[in-house]
Amino acid sequence: MLIRLPERSSGFKNSMKRLAAKKTARKPRADAQRNRERILEVAKQVFTKRGAEASMDEIAKRATIGPGTLYRHFPTRDDLLAAVYISEVEKLGEAQRRLSAELPPVEALRAWLLVFIDYIAAKKIIAPALNAMAGGPSRVFQQSSRVMEEAAHTLASRAVASGDLRPDVDPMDMLRAIYGVSSAGSTEDWPEKARRFVEILIQGSRP
Repeated sequence: MLIRLPERSSGFKNSMKRLAAKKTARKPRADAQRNRERILEVAKQVFTKRGAEASMDEIAKRATIGPGTLYRHFPTRDDLLAAVYISEVEKLGEAQRRLSAELPPVEALRAWLLVFIDYIAAKKIIAPALNAMAGGPSRVFQQSSRVMEEAAHTLASRAVASGDLRPDVDPMDMLRAIYGVSSAGSTEDWPEKARRFVEILIQGSRP
């Protein structure tokens, strides 16, 4: 005997359509995020090699996307330059949260200062392109300085609270000192010198 199932209501059908639409919409968002990350990484490499006037078409080709996709994310070259730099700064914030969760306070601070050295190295690569931006790089630096300051102060505060650092330690002095090493070092081995200097800073800040 054939049993005829009742027809589904229009409300149910509409709900299923909306659910299908949501599932379909998730993929472009995930793809868009992956595209953006790939663009930023490729752009960093191309700007390093070619300078600020690097071809946007070359960046799109190396990122294996169409020019239209690139321009949807970054309408101008200046937008892309700024985004590359800001993405490097955001890595500092991400590292602060991860290290705070995984390591004891003073060890988290030490590890983050090493990440900061990597950031400086990246900035040295990107800086010539940033300096060629319309209006200069000041607006980009202003937007990103807050991330660095908050990360450094959060880590140092935890280390002070745990008794690993003196209360009078200013984490910004640490950053300025490391940056000074990178500026004074004209040789390619300045990162190694800066990493050794991190241990000196930590030990000199002990109670």
